[in-house]
Amino acid sequence: MSEIVNNKAEQRFELATYYEVADGVITFDHTEVPPELGGKGIGSKLVKGALNQVRADGLEVIANCEFVKGYIGKHPEYADLLKA
Repeated sequence: MSEIVNNKAEQRFELATYYEVADGVITFDHTEVPPELGGKGIGSKLVKGALNQVRADGLEVIANCEFVKGYIGKHPEYADLLKA
């Protein structure tokens, strides 16, 4: 389920994506945008930001999430992050 979290300590609302990290590999399991926010590019911004952070952290990616997989397919500049 998608969930918008009110992070009061940081004074911001956050949208979550689900992942696991082990042995230098991040596995994206699920990304979901609330229906009322769909089609506005929010999911793409979330994934782009996550992939930029993954690159900075030197991790490889396993894209079990269809949205992440599709995003990388449309943005080949991130294809090098995929675990071979």
